Amino acid sequence: MSQIHPKYYEMLREQEAFLSRVNHKTDFYNGVYDRYEYPVLTREHIPLTWRFDLNQETNPYFMERLGVNCVFNSGAIELNGKYYLVARIEGNDRKSFFGVAESDNGVDGFRFWDKPILLDDTCPEETNVYDMRLTKHEDGYIYGVFCSESKDRSNPDLSAAVAAAGIVRTKDLKHWERLDNLKTLRSPQQRNVVLHPEFVNGKYAFYTRPMDDFIETGSGSGIGFGLCDDIEHAVIDEEKMTSLRKYHQITEAKNGAGAVPIKTDRGWLHIAHGVRNTAAGLRYVLYCFATDLKDPTKVIAEPSGMFIGPRGAERVGDVSNVVFTNGAIVNEKKEVFIYYASSDTRLHVATTTVDKLTDFIFNTPKDPGRSVECVAQRCQLIDRNLELLANAR
Repeated sequence: MSQIHPKYYEMLREQEAFLSRVNHKTDFYNGVYDRYEYPVLTREHIPLTWRFDLNQETNPYFMERLGVNCVFNSGAIELNGKYYLVARIEGNDRKSFFGVAESDNGVDGFRFWDKPILLDDTCPEETNVYDMRLTKHEDGYIYGVFCSESKDRSNPDLSAAVAAAGIVRTKDLKHWERLDNLKTLRSPQQRNVVLHPEFVNGKYAFYTRPMDDFIETGSGSGIGFGLCDDIEHAVIDEEKMTSLRKYHQITEAKNGAGAVPIKTDRGWLHIAHGVRNTAAGLRYVLYCFATDLKDPTKVIAEPSGMFIGPRGAERVGDVSNVVFTNGAIVNEKKEVFIYYASSDTRLHVATTTVDKLTDFIFNTPKDPGRSVECVAQRCQLIDRNLELLANAR
């Protein structure tokens, strides 16, 4: 008769203590958002039943049979007062998959559901899936848009791949319907695609990231925007550019949409990622911009510089010096929970409010583009402050 290995109960007690710890705000301050002491999801959050064979007869040394390397880039959604993350989980075999984690407060206590998401196997050429964005659409469905990766059969390079935007939909995060991958007629590859939460001119609207190949954007000049009639067989024939890549700014190498945009009275608030090259490799940070309520392609505010960058231990991981987001939640109190991964290894949360985020995006000065002008901009701020301090004496 099979018997559960005693090591399981020991590890279960340790994991329970880990999952139950309270996550406190750190002393980091910039007036825009708060950071937290602990990541909200790590490989240690993965249920033991996903990793170990608990049977003492078949696993006498209680070895990890199907290991997990990391848990990171996560779509996010709030339903019925609870916070849900659809995280990218990467096994030791390098294959990524999705799992749903649930929390009562959005900053700690996240626990994975019993099983990961098993998608319909409709793309036999698909090797890997990752980075799902979750959109609660006005048509009544929750859509997940993710990267569907396959081998580039036209290229003999073993690492050559093709990225497409996969689409699924659900109403309960349990039953998922796989739809056709998005087709963009003018872009060979797509990554970091986000579905807009409302119809635009009666059509489904996507923020895209045109790419010439799997890694390089090539002629892709920034974040695109396109419309399609049929979400079940989505085809975009024209992409209009929104937030553009710019020389010697944080978007120089590439940029891409992140979380689903947040609707406010002043416009749609976007949290995206920008990439620049350094001597140590690519550096990913988050930045913000706003688009017009009536014309989501029109950028109406774009504050200077990065919004969130990697700090301290966040800088170290499988792909170092990276922060990345594909999920944010706004609750009934207008609090904003921004879920960002660090260095392709773990997932964190930063919290702010809609009012603070709006103030940051619309009232932070725009990047003038040149060092001399940036210094003049800073000197103007200093002069105003010195005058204010003098008058206060």
